Amino acid sequence: MRDTGGACRAGHNMIKAVIFDLGRVIVPFDFSIGYRKIEPLCGIPAGEIPSRIAETGLAIGLESGEIEPRDFVTALGKALGFELSLEEFSEIWCSVFMKPTLIPESLVEAVSKTHRLVLLSNTNSIHFDMLRETYPILRHFHQYVLSHEVGAMKPSPKIYQAAIAAAGCAPEECFFTDDIAEYVAGARKQGIDAVQFESGAQIELELRARGVI
Repeated sequence: MRDTGGACRAGHNMIKAVIFDLGRVIVPFDFSIGYRKIEPLCGIPAGEIPSRIAETGLAIGLESGEIEPRDFVTALGKALGFELSLEEFSEIWCSVFMKPTLIPESLVEAVSKTHRLVLLSNTNSIHFDMLRETYPILRHFHQYVLSHEVGAMKPSPKIYQAAIAAAGCAPEECFFTDDIAEYVAGARKQGIDAVQFESGAQIELELRARGVI
């Protein structure tokens, strides 16, 4: 959990903090891009690689902070049959993210000026370090609540509690959006006002309805 400054500003509105998921809410991605690049290195068809990775449990270990990136790459290489350095693998692993962002930077910047803005993501240091360098939109967030740093992944109550603490407000004073219904439900169980992400236009309407913008 990293604090980059900013404070929860008490206002007349019910919502005092806005919490965004990262992948497929802020930044679009397509993991098949990475699988196609791994295929010629190990001889496993791209379509089979996701299930092979899932069987190892390594990705969950990486995103929950239990496995270090270098150990992850070594173990995954042994499981799939490729040999890459951390740097070589990172280039492939990070090629899955695309532009432009799904929510305009102007909207995120506007929210950051009046409300506490928190990023809540199941992610890993390989991805997040690159994303922070590549997507200027992330500089507007006052705090990052990241699964590999918290040691818990959505929909675990622990990571939502960390996000509420980062927001510095009561759960019902937080608005959250995520593209995965299960993670929205997890947030609601903690008392957060949460909706499933469909589009940037939809989220702008949701924020306007709550008086955030």
